[in-house]
Parts: sequence; structure tokens; C-alpha cells
Amino acid sequence: MSSPLALTRDPALLAELQRLAAAAGAELVATEDCAVALRSWPSAAVVLIGADLAEEMAALAPDRREQVHVVSWGSVPDSLFRIALALGAVDVAQLPRSDRWLIELLADWEETTQDGAVIGVIGGSGGAGATVLACALGQVAAGQGEAVVIDTDPLGPGVDRMLGLEAEFGIRWDALQQTTGRLSARSFREALPRRDRVGALSWTPGADSTLQPFAIREALSAARRGHRTVIVDLPRQRGGLTEEVAARCDLVAVVAPASVCGVTSAERVCRWLDPHARIGVVLRGRGLIEEEVAAITGAPVLVSMGDQRGLDEAIDVGLGPLRKSRGPLMRAARAVLQAAG
Repeated sequence: MSSPLALTRDPALLAELQRLAAAAGAELVATEDCAVALRSWPSAAVVLIGADLAEEMAALAPDRREQVHVVSWGSVPDSLFRIALALGAVDVAQLPRSDRWLIELLADWEETTQDGAVIGVIGGSGGAGATVLACALGQVAAGQGEAVVIDTDPLGPGVDRMLGLEAEFGIRWDALQQTTGRLSARSFREALPRRDRVGALSWTPGADSTLQPFAIREALSAARRGHRTVIVDLPRQRGGLTEEVAARCDLVAVVAPASVCGVTSAERVCRWLDPHARIGVVLRGRGLIEEEVAAITGAPVLVSMGDQRGLDEAIDVGLGPLRKSRGPLMRAARAVLQAAG
């Protein structure tokens, strides 16, 4: 996609949009010709249409697309909302009231080309190793682009500690839950503790570990817009928030120990998640037949993996679970990423 596009003949409105684009660090392409705008329509990352040309542009019946916004000075007449609807615009932004929102929108334009994949990881039983797999997925995914591991399990070990990022400066959940409004994807990505293109959103030690629904929704939205891959470490307790987050995932990997008790516990988790998400099983250990595990859990087995040598040592020295570029954990992470598409 190309830069954001502004269509207006109002010099004052254009000057304000250029000012907001400069504040966002975005390069704005401006035109006052609707025909020119029509040619750039499919490729522009964001389209901002001034109220003065909205009706003229609507008469050309451009193809429907995302990220079209009508921008107006002062009060907005009812007729402008009807025109915006005909254009397929998302909304009508009123300046100067919407200044901050427009800056955040323009700051995000580089990330609007494609939403990242979201993969949830949950333990089929206690101690299954879900957080280890979540962090391994983040490390492998970082080889293909920006990745982030989001910790939604307050009783887990902490994904920042697992990745060796606990001493790195960056925002945690307690700070994020003090903010309101839309999160900029770029600002969110740059504010996280990170290393080698993988970031982590986790908990500050001793802070309140209660997650607010608005915070997780905004974090997931910003993460998806600003990263190629988003990994979510899910808690095992049932509840509306966990089910909502699972429903936002493209795939949820249920980590099941390869034992009768482990698979039995995982079956309950799969049955609970089944109405909310696309699920698959990661079988940890050997000795069980994958087809039988799939029949019991009602979910396909994505991969079986053995124990990873030197895992505890790699985590203790701050290298994350993947110290080497080979091994069962690496193969399992690649299989899950491939299954997620």
C-alpha cells in the first residue's frame, strides 16, 4: 500500500491534515481532483475525504474498501453522514475534536497493510508447558517478522521472564490499564520490552494482576495491526474474558502431556473451547497414538514433541526456551505456525 491520501479543496482543512500527518510521522499525499483520488483509491493505506468533496466523490461510486474516513470542520450536518454511508466510510471525523484520534490513525498507516496472525496457547493440564511453547512460538515467528507474546495468565511464570526480558524497559499490563482510547500499533510495538523482533506484554511483579476487558481488547487490536505474529498465553480458568480472547485467535493450541490423565484433562479444555475457537492439540511426550488422542479430544493433533534438552538452563540464562535452531521444541513451534496459516 502507498501513503495516506487526503482529498479536499479546503486549504485550511488541508493544512490541518498535513500538520496532523507530520505529528504522526506519516507522509500525506494530497489532491483536490476526485478523478486522481479514484485512481489512487485501491492502493492508499488510508483515505481522508474532506466534507467539501465527499458528495462529489460519492457520485463516482468508488469500490468499497476499508480505512475510508470523511473529515469535517466544526459541526457535522446530518446529510454528511448519509454521504459517508454512500462512500462506505467508516466514520465522520470532526476537527479539532478528533485531532488525537487522527494522529493515531495516521501513525498506524504502515501497519494497516495486513493484520497479523493471532495464535493462542493454553495448557491442557497444569504444568503442560503452555508458556514455554508460547515463548518458543514468539522466538520462531520473529524470524519472519515482528512478533509479540501477550501474557493473559496472571498465575503463570511471566512471558517476559521466560524470554529473558524481565529487566528490559517497557510497558506492562499495570501501565497499559491506566490508558484509554485507541492504541497506536507503532507506539504499542515500540513501547514493549523486546529483543530480536520479539516483544512481550506481561505483569509487573507485585502489581494488580486483574485484566480489564477494554485493555486486552485494545492490546490485541494494536498488536495485530503492528506485528506479523501475535502469541497469546491463555489462562486455564473458564470465564467470559478467556473465551473472548480465544475467539479472537486464528488458532488455539492446547498443550497436552502424553499421558492418560493429561489427555483426559485436555479433552475437557478442548470441549470448553470448541464453540469459541479453532483448536488443535500439541502432544508433549511419546507413547500415545495421535489418532486416538484426536478422537478423545475432538481436535486434530498438530504435532507431537519430545523433551527439549537444556531447556531450563536456556531460560535461566535469559536466552528464552529456544537456545538452539533445532530440536523438538523448534519443530513443534514451526508446525503450529504452519497450521495457523
